[in-house]
Amino acid sequence: MLIPVVRAEAFYLPPPDQRADAWALVPPAERVFRWVELRQQRRLEPPDGFVIGHRLYARINHNRWVADCPCGSAQVVTPTDARLSCTECGAGWFRLIFPEDPEAAEAEVADELPHERNWWHPDDPSWDRPVQQPADPQLVEPVVTSLLGGGRA
Repeated sequence: MLIPVVRAEAFYLPPPDQRADAWALVPPAERVFRWVELRQQRRLEPPDGFVIGHRLYARINHNRWVADCPCGSAQVVTPTDARLSCTECGAGWFRLIFPEDPEAAEAEVADELPHERNWWHPDDPSWDRPVQQPADPQLVEPVVTSLLGGGRA
């Protein structure tokens, strides 16, 4: 795999005027708070607790591990710190569901161009999941009709 799938620890990086390892002690899921503070100039604090009874699915979307907050916002996430807290709505931490072997999911999409690398967890009820094609599709001849009333039935 020449271009690795992007994870939060490679996406949320300190600005160029800081050392590359300046955020090394910040857990990957919390780096988004520093990143947003720098870019949007608004002070954010990570929440203290988890949202009980809610788990979110992580997926590979255009070569990035992402997860969607129920409010509609999304973030780049990582299997090394499987949680998300939304910087938009301020909800607490959500537990994330990743595949048992994230590297296998990354390898599954490795032959695609980065913008075409997409992977969904098999249990994810996400609305944007592509329709799975049957292993042996049968060709079905379409019914052709005419606006003039002719055609086959």
